[in-house]
Amino acid sequence: MRAGGGTASRAGLIYGFAAFGAWGLLPLYWNLLAATPALEVLAHRVVWSLPTALLLLVAVRNWGWIRPLLRQPKRLGMLALTATLISANWYIFIWAVAEDRVLEASLGYFVNPLLTIALGVVLLSERLRPTQWVAVGIGGAAVIVMSVAYGEVPWISLVLSVTFAAYGLVKKRTDLGGLEGFTADSALQFLPALGFLVVNGARGESTFTGEGAGHTLLLVVSGLATALPLIFFGAAAVRVPLSTIGLMQYIAPITMFVLGVLVFHEEMPPERWAGFLLVWAALCLLTWDALRQARRNRRTAAVARHTPAPAGPRPAAVTD
Repeated sequence: MRAGGGTASRAGLIYGFAAFGAWGLLPLYWNLLAATPALEVLAHRVVWSLPTALLLLVAVRNWGWIRPLLRQPKRLGMLALTATLISANWYIFIWAVAEDRVLEASLGYFVNPLLTIALGVVLLSERLRPTQWVAVGIGGAAVIVMSVAYGEVPWISLVLSVTFAAYGLVKKRTDLGGLEGFTADSALQFLPALGFLVVNGARGESTFTGEGAGHTLLLVVSGLATALPLIFFGAAAVRVPLSTIGLMQYIAPITMFVLGVLVFHEEMPPERWAGFLLVWAALCLLTWDALRQARRNRRTAAVARHTPAPAGPRPAAVTD
């Protein structure tokens, strides 16, 4: 059991790093599709995700989970919720990239680990150490600082963080692997998205073939660009604790932040720096605490291995 658990945990970490690294680079991809409205990009992303998922299922010959799932209305309901949450998250993110608000999107994913950890406490009864409580409090203070400085709540950041944290929580409870969960989500999203594209094309508002072959190819490949990191995330979510997922998630916003500043040249006024610095301080605390706890766990495990087991009771004497 221990070996299997360790292998699953290591695989979960690898999947998590792959997922969040790919997500961090997605603004570059969506920026190439800036000529297409965000809702149309979302619809193409959804429509092309399903055939991508089906091809992957054919490749791995993994169909046995579908029929049992169809007989479980509760799990289907949870999957309908995950499909709705991730659709909302995708739309806001694509829109933010098109509107040159990548830094606000990155802030949402910086806040997301703190919110994920908080959800783990409230809904899954996960216990936080004092340092983790301080980090969550600092993250909340960062949102307040930026709200006061800008004169409005940073809604893009909050919507992205809330929808994705909720998605991760519900996804964990569906108990489906990465590819299976992604396929189920895609199947539930497919018909509404296809209907939108058909209506959009009938109105003459589609950009699918109007921006050149390269643009069309990018829309088609958006299914694969969507599938891989989401499959990796789903595989990680069922293998490692929610708090660990929360810590790994800031790989993506760090990458987005760098892109926003160095590639998209978005402004960083003092009040934005203040908010980001507070969030980064919270994340540094979380990282330090996680590393310290990992060292303690290793020492405890080492002591347990070298401590002899207590002797059991002597057997009773046998009498005639």
